[in-house]
Amino acid sequence: MSVAAAEVLGRAAGWGAMGPGKPNGHLVAVTFDDGPGPRTAELLTVLARHGARATFFVTAPAVQTHAAQLQALRSAGHQFEAHGRWHIHALLLPPWREWRQVRWHPRTQEPGPHFYRPPYGGHSPWTRLFARLQGRQIALWDVEGRDWTSGDAAGLAGQALARVRPGSVILLHDGPAVTPELLDHLLEGLAARGLQAVTMNELPPQRIGLRAGVRRLLSSYGH
Repeated sequence: MSVAAAEVLGRAAGWGAMGPGKPNGHLVAVTFDDGPGPRTAELLTVLARHGARATFFVTAPAVQTHAAQLQALRSAGHQFEAHGRWHIHALLLPPWREWRQVRWHPRTQEPGPHFYRPPYGGHSPWTRLFARLQGRQIALWDVEGRDWTSGDAAGLAGQALARVRPGSVILLHDGPAVTPELLDHLLEGLAARGLQAVTMNELPPQRIGLRAGVRRLLSSYGH
């Protein structure tokens, strides 16, 4: 395998990024991309009903448009991290724009760690370097809720639960109409298995190694 091919494969697998936590506990992290937005209040209601905490990876335009929802996340005790200044795949950004993409964070002046989840999980050859230079930790996932598809809430929750293990990081989105009901089913299923939904910091995530990266490649639906 060429050096270039190995580098591309490594970025797709997520090797070295932050991912699932230890598999021997009872914690999982539920995460939402793309918010905050009009659906945030519904998600907060479902989370509160189940006594669950989550991490929201927010974008700069959404934060500017929905500042009240961001404050609601904070007040409810949820974690929020960066999903970028633009929701554009890293490979479509020239290096100077990706530098600004990685640099933006909704709580730069607050203590870290400061997580950054690239849109679509996508990496360019510069993403890891820019994150390191700016004190960001790239945060990925190992279970996808697929709430951007046309599946029904119960079916999507069942598919996600079939892949969940202790320490998993579950990817959902703050926006699709199906997500609040999906989340309700998901949290019910997690509780039935004795698993508790917490924030990324509470998990906490670990760096994705060789084996976990291969599992991620084999099980990924794409995003």
